Amino acid sequence: MTFIKNSITAICMITGALNLNAQKTETYFKKIDSIMTASAPIQFNGVVLVSQGGKTKFIKSHGYKDFEKKSLLKADDQFEIMSNSKQITAVLVLQAAEKGNLDLQVPIKKYLPELKQSWADSVTIHHLLNHTHGIVDTDKPLAFKPGSQFKYGNLSYNLLGKILQNTTKKSFSELANMLFRKLKMEKTFCYDPQHNQALVSGFMNKENQFQKVENSFLNKDLLAAAGIVSTVEDLAKWDQALYKGKLLSPEYQKMMMTASTKSQHNAFGKESMGFGYSVRIITEKGLNYFGITGLGDGFTCMNIYFPSTDTSLVILENQMPHDSQYWSYKEASIKNIVLENIVGK
Repeated sequence: MTFIKNSITAICMITGALNLNAQKTETYFKKIDSIMTASAPIQFNGVVLVSQGGKTKFIKSHGYKDFEKKSLLKADDQFEIMSNSKQITAVLVLQAAEKGNLDLQVPIKKYLPELKQSWADSVTIHHLLNHTHGIVDTDKPLAFKPGSQFKYGNLSYNLLGKILQNTTKKSFSELANMLFRKLKMEKTFCYDPQHNQALVSGFMNKENQFQKVENSFLNKDLLAAAGIVSTVEDLAKWDQALYKGKLLSPEYQKMMMTASTKSQHNAFGKESMGFGYSVRIITEKGLNYFGITGLGDGFTCMNIYFPSTDTSLVILENQMPHDSQYWSYKEASIKNIVLENIVGK
């Protein structure tokens, strides 16, 4: 009889704990939903995914894929991921280095002999990967000594795309699309104006009035810097492959994920934090995590990975605030909810 009573008590305790956890999870997701649906101070228009252990726990779309046609977004819609593309390029470069096709510490003149400026004999692939190269224009002198400062931009990754092509004898699109197929990222591809029927339109947001970006600035020379199209679910697959060490050897994984310079981004606070090869190494509220953002062409993107709980947060919007104070505003707010939930566990 005592055994039966104890068993019933244990079952009740377990059931109560499960119910409490379910209630906390429901409250947590409601907080994310409230940020997505609030129109002030700026409207959200996109898709949010939270996954844990490779399994989707929350996915929701809010807003329009085209404001003019009033067609609603779906969770599997495809977005330009802008600078999130750089992380994919960094992996392709490191994979090429692993195979011996290039050396991160060799001056880029070896791989881009057409460069005429003297800095081509001192800037390395390492400097291009972590934005410490000092190049402002391929026809102008450096702005600073390579390795001495951080200056974010697209130019270095445009050059990396050319280096990949010269050293592998394959186009950037070929290399990237082969990787996507391997990872079963079936809705991810390089931007191509001839094959973008499934891509949602990008919009500029000025005081919650939306204007379509009619002409993308993307072209084949910008693919390595900003030209990947993807979905939240495919990017969650990317996180599982990247952060679980399925793409790079331990040596090159460490190179990519180790801070080799510092950078500040308002979405992660006012202080400069570690920056590796197209990945931010962040410590916030005592928790270490990785992040990358993208902005431009009427799109806003964020991809965060919390290794302590194997949690990914992927946010893709097809709107870009006209006012810079709201760049990544909603993304940061949602990230903070996820962060607080993990820290509070």
